Order: sequence, then C-alpha cells, then structure tokens
Amino acid sequence: MAPEMEAEVAGGHMPFGHDEFFEKLRAFHAQRGTNLDTTARVNGKHIDLFKLFDVVGSRGGYDVVSSEKLAWRKVGQEFNLGQTNTAAYAFALKTVYYKNLAAFEIKNIHNKEPPPKEILENISAKGGDLLSRTMDNFRPPQSREQQANGQESDGSGDEEHKTTPKQEKMDLDEPGSGGGRTTRGLRQAPPQRVLFQPDVSSSRQTRHTSHLQSPQPTVGSVNGGYAYNPSSNPNSMSFSIANYEPRPQIPLTLRPVVTPGNNPSLFQERVRLMREAKATRLGKTKPSYKGMMLPGTGFDGPNIYVRTLLALRSNVPEEQDYALHHLVKISHERGDKYKFEAFPSLAEGLIEKVLEVSTLFYKGKWEISYAADNARDELYVLDGMNGTKDILQRIQSMQLRDLSDEMETEEFNRKLSKINEAGLVIRNMSLLEDNAKYLSDQYPLRDFLSIALNLPPSTALTELKHYALDIAEQLTRYWILDASDPLYLSLLNQLEISDRGAILTTLRSISRISMNLDESNRLKGVPLSAIQHLCDWILLDDEELVHSCLDFLYQYTAVPENVAFLLSQMHAKRLLLDPFLSQLTRLLLFHAKESTSSRVISPFIPHAAATEVPAVPKDLFDQIIQYSEPDRSSHWLRACFEEDAQSEITQIALWQAYQSRFSEFSSPEVPLLAAAEFIKNVSATFPAANAQVITGQGGVQKFIIKGIRSRHLPMDTKNRLYSRCLWKPLGHQVVCGHFFLKPQEIWDHIVSTHISPAPRLDHKLDLSEPTATNHNESQMYDCYWAGCERFASQGGTDNPYELAIHVKTHLPDTSVLASHKAKHNRSIPTTPPSRGDLAFRNYIPADTDFQNRDAVCEYQSWYTTAVDERGEAAGLPLTSVLVLRNLARHIPKATIGLEDETGNPLMTKAEGVDGSIERLFAPLRGSLWNVMAHNRPLAAHVADLLRIVESGIRGG
Repeated sequence: MAPEMEAEVAGGHMPFGHDEFFEKLRAFHAQRGTNLDTTARVNGKHIDLFKLFDVVGSRGGYDVVSSEKLAWRKVGQEFNLGQTNTAAYAFALKTVYYKNLAAFEIKNIHNKEPPPKEILENISAKGGDLLSRTMDNFRPPQSREQQANGQESDGSGDEEHKTTPKQEKMDLDEPGSGGGRTTRGLRQAPPQRVLFQPDVSSSRQTRHTSHLQSPQPTVGSVNGGYAYNPSSNPNSMSFSIANYEPRPQIPLTLRPVVTPGNNPSLFQERVRLMREAKATRLGKTKPSYKGMMLPGTGFDGPNIYVRTLLALRSNVPEEQDYALHHLVKISHERGDKYKFEAFPSLAEGLIEKVLEVSTLFYKGKWEISYAADNARDELYVLDGMNGTKDILQRIQSMQLRDLSDEMETEEFNRKLSKINEAGLVIRNMSLLEDNAKYLSDQYPLRDFLSIALNLPPSTALTELKHYALDIAEQLTRYWILDASDPLYLSLLNQLEISDRGAILTTLRSISRISMNLDESNRLKGVPLSAIQHLCDWILLDDEELVHSCLDFLYQYTAVPENVAFLLSQMHAKRLLLDPFLSQLTRLLLFHAKESTSSRVISPFIPHAAATEVPAVPKDLFDQIIQYSEPDRSSHWLRACFEEDAQSEITQIALWQAYQSRFSEFSSPEVPLLAAAEFIKNVSATFPAANAQVITGQGGVQKFIIKGIRSRHLPMDTKNRLYSRCLWKPLGHQVVCGHFFLKPQEIWDHIVSTHISPAPRLDHKLDLSEPTATNHNESQMYDCYWAGCERFASQGGTDNPYELAIHVKTHLPDTSVLASHKAKHNRSIPTTPPSRGDLAFRNYIPADTDFQNRDAVCEYQSWYTTAVDERGEAAGLPLTSVLVLRNLARHIPKATIGLEDETGNPLMTKAEGVDGSIERLFAPLRGSLWNVMAHNRPLAAHVADLLRIVESGIRGG
C-alpha cells in the first residue's frame, strides 16, 4: 500500500458520501458479476456496509485488519454484536466485508485491479494479502478432510492436473534394533513386536545334536546387550502375576416380576397377547383388516364449519341439533374470525331457526319470502327484501295457543333450547363488526327482534329476549329508526319492565341508533312514562344505570322539540323538572376526590437552645432513683435531653450534671458510672449521638457529644412532657419554674401559692364571685404569667374568681379537641405589638423558652372528577353538565311556542325567556359557581353552561 493511501485509509477519510457510496458499490458489483448483499445481518443485527467500510478503512483496510491479532473482534465492537461467541461473530463480520467490500476497496482505495472473483468472492474469507493475491501464487485453504488424506491443491483450479496422492511409507523399527525411531502417521497400523521365546530345551548338549543346532542367544545378550527382565515384559507371566487386580464386582440388576399389583396395564397387555396367541392356535381369530380401507373411512369430508352449515340447512332435527351445538362453541371460541360472508346462507338458516319461537306460542309459523307480493297478502309471511312494516299489527292478529297450564312439555323445552342456541350464535357473532354490518342488511332479523320483544310474558323467554336486546345493541347503529318503526316502538316498551339488565341494554340500543350513519338520532315519540322513569332512575346509587340514562337524555335534550315536550309537561304539572336538575347538579361532583396544595407563608421556628439542664421534678426523680445503673442514667438522660443532629454538649458538662444530681445517692453498693462508661451509655441511649474530639482555636482539643441537647421541659418515663410554671411576680428576677405533669396541678399550684385568696370558714380557698358580703376592694389581684398584662390597664382585679378563670387560658390544652382548636388559634407574633393592642396579651417575649412555632401555610383545595387518558373530563359529571347545557340552550326557544289546553300561548316571548330558564336555573347558580371554582376538569364546561344561563336570563 502506498504511504499516502495508507494515511488516507487510516485517517478514516471516506472519498464519497453515503448515497454516492452505495451507487458506486452497486455499479461495481454489477460490472464484476457478483452479488451485493445490502441486508447482511450478524447475530440478528443489520450491518451497515457504509459504516463497515468506514471503520475498516480507518484501521488501514482489509489486509491490515486481517494481519493484526483480534482486530476483527475490535471492529465487531463498533456494531455491538454481543459479548459471547465473539470469535464467530468477528469471522461472520469479516465474511460480510470480504464478500461485499474487499474488491471494492482494492479498486477504489488502492487503485489496483482486484483478483478474479474465483479466488476472492467465491471462496472462504480465511487469510488476507488480497493486494498481492494472483491466480499463480494463491493456494486455496484446504479442508480438514483434505489435510487428513494428504491432498493438496495446486491452486490452478484445473481438475485435469489433480492426481491421486500417494501413501507415504512409514519407517518401522525392526525387531532387535535398539536405536530405531518410529515415524508417527495417521491411519497406519502399529509395528509388529516380536515376543521373546526362551529356550526350554536341556542345556546339556549331546554329541548327537550339538552339530545340528545353531548357536542360541543367551538371556543376557538379547537386543544387542540389553538385559532382559521378564517382570517388565507386559506379555510375560511374571508381569501379569505382579500386576494382577481382581475384576470389579458388577451389581446384579433385579427386575420386578410383572403382576397385576405392580404394573396392571402391562400385565393386562400381556394377558391380551396370550389370549390372542391362544385363539390363533385354535383357529378362532377374527379377520384382520389392517391396511384395508373400510367403507366410510379414508376420506375426512368437509371441515367442521362447512359440516355445521350443511347440517343446519338440512332441516333434519338431529343434524340441526349437531350444528347448533358446534356453532355455539365456534361462535364463542372463534368469534373473532368466524364471519357470515365466508359461509353463505348461514345467517338465513339461523334466522329461520329463531323464528320458530312463534310456533310455541301462536298457532302459526313465520315464513320468509323474497317476493314482495306474497309478503303483503299473507299474515305469516315476512318481507325479506324490505322488512315488514306492519309486523306489530300482524303479531296482535295472531291467535295464541292455550298457555294456561304452567307445566311445559319435554318437546317444548327441547325446541326452546335449540331456538335459544340459535339466538346465542347470532348474538355472539354480531359482536364482530364485520358480522354486525352483514346482519344489518338482513331485514328478517329486524323483524325477528320486533317479534321476540313482543312475545307473551313468560319466564321461559327471558334468555331469548336478552339475546334479542344484545343483538339490537350491536345493530341499531347501522339503522335509521323513526318514531313509527316497529323495532323502535318495541324498544321503548321495554322501558316499562322491571328487569335491570333489559333496561340497560334497551337504553344503550336506543342511544346507538344511527350512530355510524350521517343521520342524527332525534328520539321522537318517547312517552312521558319513560321520561319519568329516567328521572327517577338517576336518583339511584347505580352508576351503570345512571350513566345509561344520562346518555339517553343527552341525545333526547339535543332536540328542541323534545325540550318543548318536557316544558309542556312541566307546566301541565305532570312532570317535575326541579328535582331532576338538582340531581344533575349534584352529579357534577360524582366521586370527586379532594386535593390540597400548600404554600409556606411563615417558616417553622424551632425551639431556642436551652442554656441549662432542666431540673427533674421530685415525683419523676423518685421513679428514676429506683433503677440501678446503667438504667438509671439512661432514664435521666431521656428525661433531660433530646436528639438534635445540629446540637452538641461537652462531655465534661454532661458528666458534671450527672454527678451533681446523683452523687448524694451513690454508695459502695450502688456506685455511679465511671466517666468512660457513662459516655458509652449516652450513645446507647441516643443512637444518633456520638462522642467526638474537635480542635478549637489555638489547637485546643474539645471533647463533645454530638447529636443531643438539653430539653426545655423534662419528660417522664412514659414520654409525657411536664409543664412549667411561668409565674413571675413583680420584683422577682426569675419565674417560679416548678414542673407539673397535668394542667390541673399547675392551676392548683398557682391558686394556692401565687394567688392565695382569703380562706373561707371551712379553711378552703374562696374563689367564688364577689358579693356584697364578701367583697373586699382593698385586696387586688393580677396575672403575672410570663409577663401577661391582662389586668394591667385596670390596676388589677379584686375578683380572684376572674383571675383564676383567666389563668386557665395560659395552661396547655390536653383535651381530645386540642389539635382541632390549634388550627383556628391565632399564631404568636414574632415582633411585640403595641401595649394598647389586644394582641399584646397573647404575646410571649422572645427570651422565654416557648419559641417553637409551627410553619404558617396557605392551603388551596380543589376537586378532581373522572378524566380520560388525555386528562379531560369524562364519566357522569361530563354527561350531566352536557344535559344541563342542552336544556339551558333550548329552553328559551322551546318556551315561546308552548300553548295551554285551550290553545292560548302560555307565555309571551319576554316571559318565556325570563321565566322558565330563571325558574329552573336560578336556584342552581350558586352550586354551579362552586363547581366551576373547585372542579378543575369540569370548569370549562360549567363556565360555558353559566354563560348560556346568564345569556338566557338577560334575553341575549
């Protein structure tokens, strides 16, 4: 390779772009007559030839990469071929380059003529040196079989010059030669060894035989001086005896005897074979038909789908039973692929079967005619081309059978069961959209739905009627049903029954009328009784039923004529719309979930650090002193200290506080803990606390306990905080400071110790309200709790009862309602108010211990109702607001044309606009505004409703 070309390839320089590269590459292979594989894959991953050419070129080209050890594996890492079996993936990647890009590289990068394809693309990618490969110097790689057989190729590719290789002769050691060397070779028999045969004849030579015998070699001179040792010869007896090892014992394999107990199936099979053998010997064997095609065998016939279709159309009861049995299973398991279009006459056969239900109740049988003239004249003939418009009148004209007997015959049950199976097959197959479209063109099926929904009331027909309603639910979206359509009237009549399942399916069927068509569903002719039922049903706690009712009402109220009908019935006092609208407004918050967000206005202010260890109250100290060490020090530490990751206390101060508190109670029997043990006990009591040594200013070391601080108020063994008396009379420098566990104890202490009212005759404190007899104006009382000046402006009070009641406002609240009251309490100000401000009496000076103040937050709450995957309103709240919007939009238009029973208009235009809409929606405006403010998903819809209401009230 030229130096400048090597530098260009090593630098990763591509002489052309991506599109130009593939264009030149395809032209090169077309000219060369080789195949270009642009979809090559290695380990399931596509190999981009442009990227491969660039990567190999950046490493110096094919010859350079092939000469470097493991270089192709490094190239494979660029394509993320995997970490396992890297050698195979690397060779596969090398083959891709070799077949598609190697010759292209020689021609376009090195500007040389590539070798012929017979010694390049047509052979394996083993080896390298493509630039110097020619027809003369190239020898194709040999296979393992060729190497084993000693075959070589001359590299010419000419079959005529190939000759049969000769077998090489193997050098063998001659017996008796000591320095011979055996040449190893494959498929060669080992050299034959000559065993030593000792002379067993007598060593004494006679004169008769001495001249006839040739000299025999002695034992010591065998093989040219080699000393022969019989025990070292593997073929000698001595060697066998010296190295004898007994044969290992092979365990005996035991097989159980086949009996009826341990293997009954095999035993029965053997008995059967024995009997057949015995029958053969006696000549009692039956003729064998093995390999002979018997009548009725050898031809599978039609598949199950065609078989059921033919059986259904055969009108043979047994065959129809077989067909319906399998059709029920097929429609349930293969309903997603079983289509009517693929099996002509299947739908017609099922429809004819379900029409047989009339023969069970009427004295007549329905027939289908595709000739319009016959359908018009005969009573029991249905019009299969256009549908039977007067099907309801024909049903009423049919003569009923005598059904007074409640007992049903076996034949009746069998026929009804097969009719139900046919109805179930139609119902299952109609769930597929393609089948629903096909069935929508079957007018006899539309007539059957009207017939099934108008059959005489009977519990035996409940299943068939549900199937008919399910079919109608799937097909009404493809039909246009006006107010006089028999099926539409039959569906409306179903709203008068008490079957919840039938009502739900009926409402869905009516709501889906012409859904897939351009024609809108106007729902005309709905009777007042059905509207009243809908208004009653939305009051129930049944989400599915309420949702179906609201879907129906949404489409019903979208037509102004229907809204006019509602208003006329309301003015005639036959329909109450006020409760209906109130319930719709309540449904706007159906299943609403409250969410709250907060914003911190004033941050949390923690306790100020205590300057000294609190004194333990006497009752708590009496409990602690009963424990032995180290439990005693642990309880004392929990009572006086608390965990705080940011605080610290010196070890010497903690140790001195412990000694000063318990030194007078120590004795040889109950000694105090040593300093080291006490510090360890601190870490055991507070897991977050640890002893540390820090270096202060001047290099002075300071021993501290990190993670604890002194409490402001001691805590008892049950984790209850004490309360401190903050009474500080005039002239005193410190507060009282006594600790009490219960607020009542503090109040008793203040009354008896600090207020000290005059005693009564029974020696009890007099806290009653002053009267004319016990009023003493010379003694004045004042509140000295933490600087409180409740009575400062009055110069005190002469009523000890008033002061005692006031003191209770300073005591902690331990009632069950304390947390509820705290939410409504006024927060403590951070700066002192003026003395004349009423807030002054609630102010606690900053130098007191009570600096713990909760954060002040601003809370905002809202409601979230049902939403869809896009976060928009859905469910009952959305449908409710849409019904309200339809009413608010159409009430002004519908009110103007209303007339009373005498034909006079009920309202003028102004009265109609201002009257009905204001009467119906004015009581709801407050609730609607509340929903708009708090229900975020529904806010836009409610705002639109309020805009329409306000516009209607103003007459705009």
